[in-house]
Amino acid sequence: MSEKKVGISIAGEEVEYEIAIGAGLLDAAGERLSELVTEGSRAAIVSNEKVFGLYGERLAGSLSGAGIASVKYLVPDGEEFKNLETAEQIISFLSGSGLKRHDLIVALGGGVVGDVAGFAASVYLRGLRCVQIPTTLLAMIDSSVGGKTGVNTRFGKNIVGTFHHPSTVLVDVSTLATLERREIEAGLYEAVKQASLSCRNDLESLHSFLTGRSSGNLFDGIRGEAAFDQLIGLVEKQVIFKAGVVSEDARESSERSDSRSRKILNFGHTTGHALERATNFRYFKHGEAVGYGILAAAEISKRLEICPSDSIDLLNDVVRSVGVLPPADGISIQDVLKSIEHDKKAGSNSVQWVLLEDIGKPKILSGSGIPPNVIKESIEHAISRPHSS
Repeated sequence: MSEKKVGISIAGEEVEYEIAIGAGLLDAAGERLSELVTEGSRAAIVSNEKVFGLYGERLAGSLSGAGIASVKYLVPDGEEFKNLETAEQIISFLSGSGLKRHDLIVALGGGVVGDVAGFAASVYLRGLRCVQIPTTLLAMIDSSVGGKTGVNTRFGKNIVGTFHHPSTVLVDVSTLATLERREIEAGLYEAVKQASLSCRNDLESLHSFLTGRSSGNLFDGIRGEAAFDQLIGLVEKQVIFKAGVVSEDARESSERSDSRSRKILNFGHTTGHALERATNFRYFKHGEAVGYGILAAAEISKRLEICPSDSIDLLNDVVRSVGVLPPADGISIQDVLKSIEHDKKAGSNSVQWVLLEDIGKPKILSGSGIPPNVIKESIEHAISRPHSS
């Protein structure tokens, strides 16, 4: 079974690390992480009850076999717990457990675990090394890569956060086999986002993958070497794209608004984050909200007549091929618009919208240059009708 490695090198920051993608990497974690620590170093595993129940003992055993003692802290499951209170609880645990600067934090779980554990690692003792071991598709292709950490506040999603790159990322695609269909689809919406930013070939390739998969769980019957190789290839392509963007603009420079700015990765997130905030982070999976955000951004691009209609049609088809988005027609459009005003990507007193001139050609536009009725009607159009495969 193949293993792929993608490197990230951040110019001017002396930051360089590797994302390893394969099946069975969890059992080799101890051996791999032993290269990052000195004798006597310990690891704090941050996870949640469900994920630790599935994989925690394997990880702890692998670390122990490599001479790395570990302690664990389990956070509650759910986006609503990605907050400062949870981060403080993790920091209290790290301090109470006596972790020092030479020790490691290992984030085992999805995007919530990775974000809040990474944030805690970045501020405890002014920075501990962090290792990301993502166990959801969304975390594998997006949140574990690039060094962004953050927590949600009443002011908005990820308003408080840091840039703190992991020492390494271990992506074990075999952990995806235990995910529920909804979690799989949430990750696939994020994959649609990145493929639409990359190029038409990547989006069409993803479309073929989606339309050819089982109508049930993505991993029904997928246990063999060939199937895992297919998944490794899917994740690798996504990681290569994001790593390329991050390497060029690691800190999302406020001075950049070109098509390779890290801001382009916010495609679908302006509306997506607003939907999450408008529903108190309790209704949508993050990827689902992004799915609606992609549809809204595509509709804005269409109404502004900056993107060919066949490209908009393709993008809508790919979104629909993922699955059925949770109903959103009962959400107040005024609450969504109000939440957009608090969006963390606001700059120069205007929200920055990532739109498309074509597949693979993102364009960043100031909200001040988009008629308010276009934004409102596009979001209403996106959330008021069913979107299914």
